[in-house]
Amino acid sequence: MSGKRYQELLKKFDRQSYYPLTEAITMAKSMATAKFDETIEMHFRLGIDPRHSDQQVRSTVLLPHGLGKTVRVLVFAEGEDARLAQNAGADIVADDEIIQKIQKEGFLDFDAALAVPSMMKKVGVVARILGPRGLMPNPKAGTVVEAQDLERAVNELKAGRVEFRNDKTGNLHIPLGKASFDAQKLIENAQAVVSAVNAQHPSTMKGVYIRRVVVTSTMSPGVRVDLTTLNN
Repeated sequence: MSGKRYQELLKKFDRQSYYPLTEAITMAKSMATAKFDETIEMHFRLGIDPRHSDQQVRSTVLLPHGLGKTVRVLVFAEGEDARLAQNAGADIVADDEIIQKIQKEGFLDFDAALAVPSMMKKVGVVARILGPRGLMPNPKAGTVVEAQDLERAVNELKAGRVEFRNDKTGNLHIPLGKASFDAQKLIENAQAVVSAVNAQHPSTMKGVYIRRVVVTSTMSPGVRVDLTTLNN
């Protein structure tokens, strides 16, 4: 990004400096001046080696103040499980017909997906479509659940449960909420994210786990965070 607005924002702070987490979030929020409600995000540079399966970082975090958007939840279920999914508040209950629609038409009109264990073999045929978009149900992420747990899982997703996983370069990109949020709510969401990321520290990795953290909004430059303030 090198537009006039972006260049003006760069004059508001020293991009090479490191700021306390609360200050970094406040600064990122103040720079979110686009014509839409930008998302505030936290980006982590981790010291893991993403080539090793035992150093993958993947989990979920329940943001105390949510994401500030309506989350459309799809549940892969059939028979009695489908009825339970409907009662649990699923926006879409996906059976064979919906799976075919995803496979043949690229149907992706949902924000999160759950599945009961008995459906995973069928869901596997669309894994290549769902996986890159972070929509593939996975036991490690808590998105493959027993039918009796669907209500809790659906409610958590709608309330702001966010899945995160490292990319191929060992980075994490996790949303904190909308720029219109009160700064304190963004800070508390960020603290929950930091705790969740710290909890996933791979036991096999050596060296520094969290190497760099940046807070940014959708259309603004990133603000570097002083790592010593992450747990304050």
